[in-house]
Amino acid sequence: MSVEKELEVRSGGVCELCGGSEGMSVLEVAPSDGSAQQSIYLCSTCKEQIQDPDKIDETHFNCLNDSMWSDTPAVAVMSYRLLKSLGREDLVDMIYMEDDIKAWADAGLESESKNAPLKDSNGVVLNAGDSVVIIKDLEVKGAGFTAKRGTMVKNITIPQNVDGHVEGRVNGTKIYLKTEFLKKA
Repeated sequence: MSVEKELEVRSGGVCELCGGSEGMSVLEVAPSDGSAQQSIYLCSTCKEQIQDPDKIDETHFNCLNDSMWSDTPAVAVMSYRLLKSLGREDLVDMIYMEDDIKAWADAGLESESKNAPLKDSNGVVLNAGDSVVIIKDLEVKGAGFTAKRGTMVKNITIPQNVDGHVEGRVNGTKIYLKTEFLKKA
């Protein structure tokens, strides 16, 4: 039996992430050996958004609330990766995976994050040493102040283990800032 037929049977002919049925095809969950156990059966909408992260529609992926509980490791791994990329740590923290499955999920994230540059709210690439402007008042937890909109943060650094954030000094305190609330100066 071909991988596609095997996945179609396993999924009942619907997308293993959202349950859709339009334009079904196979997607290998990298790193993969090409087997059905390391592939998922997806609709065209999910596959296009996974292959082009700039097109991700967070509301479409509300379906991950269900698919993250899948008994199929490849589906759980893809759900985990998508939730991480969407910044949904609240859901990521609820996922339980065996150590080998978690290592597979993280291996795919590491290769993606090494290749993906950090971008500000306008899609401009941020580099260490850049200056940025905060575009929204941000409450700084634990420091007892609010980083005001319009504040310039000079000489940012890009931390290795915190995705989607830069590090900089505001009011003399070194803090992490989400890139979605910044614009390059």
